[in-house]
Amino acid sequence: MKLKDIAEKIGARIRGDGDCEITGIASLENAAVGDVSFLSNNRYRGHLRDTHASAVILREQDADEFTGNVLIMDQPSAGYGRAALLLAPERETVAGTHGSAVISPSASIADSASIGPYCVIEDDVHVGARVDLGPGCTLGAGCVVGDDSRLVARVTVCAGSQIGKRAVLHPGVVIGADGFGLTNENGIWKKIPQLGHVVLGDDVEIGANSCVDRGALKPTRIGNGVKIDNLVQVAHNVVIGDHCAIAGCVGIAGSARLGKRCSIGGGVGILGHVDITDDVMVTGMTFVSKSIDKAGIYSSGSPLETNQQWRRNMVRMKKLDELAKKVAHLEKQMHGKKG
Repeated sequence: MKLKDIAEKIGARIRGDGDCEITGIASLENAAVGDVSFLSNNRYRGHLRDTHASAVILREQDADEFTGNVLIMDQPSAGYGRAALLLAPERETVAGTHGSAVISPSASIADSASIGPYCVIEDDVHVGARVDLGPGCTLGAGCVVGDDSRLVARVTVCAGSQIGKRAVLHPGVVIGADGFGLTNENGIWKKIPQLGHVVLGDDVEIGANSCVDRGALKPTRIGNGVKIDNLVQVAHNVVIGDHCAIAGCVGIAGSARLGKRCSIGGGVGILGHVDITDDVMVTGMTFVSKSIDKAGIYSSGSPLETNQQWRRNMVRMKKLDELAKKVAHLEKQMHGKKG
């Protein structure tokens, strides 16, 4: 594509040769002639001097740091995403059903849908227009998959689950498996039937091998535009508000509720039955043990340090209770003398 065509489609202002031919997209460090790149993180600013990219997407204040062609945008990372879709478009769905698929006679499948090898579609399933089911996907009885959704491969959607429009579920995703519902009777764990289901909104994307459990009685709900990374566990009856982003290896325990536009860093643990309000960011490896009722950025845990220093700190930490008692005693003595 010509650079001027890319600029028009991604909403950028161009500085330089609009007729420059662009054939790919790459990082500043790895870009070659013909590639477009971008800068959105200051730690990579040094690569602007050495990059071979034919054009770079930059903010207005950074444009003069690159002597070549520039696409100027307020959010270069958003421009990168739009350019990537132009230069590496997703393959179009080819309608049809592979001969190895097993489909119930009561299932309703749009003529424009694509059903891949070894898919299993059970009773009363509804598959919408232009849905793409990759190899080995299973849809349990009564499931609904909305228009233009893509289940990449080996995705399991258990009975009664509802997938919205334009969803992307990556390999190994499981939607609607039983929640961890147990009761302890005299030291023995007994299973509680999980009678709810899962409802995914529109434009949801879920990464490889992530799981969203069905509710115990009412649905587990994932809002519109939610993006979930790989290896994330969403337990039964969780509610996640619209446009949240959840990074890898997060665990969200049962009946937790996240508001809209929350960002959850990698490895975060969220305790069950807590409520998190809108516009909260939780940084990586944080443990959320209580509700958050005010928007902002939250963190917990201690950062990395040398083993020697960590051991010293742990020894001192074990003495904190003793130290606190001594300080309280001294304060009491001081107040007594003042009196």
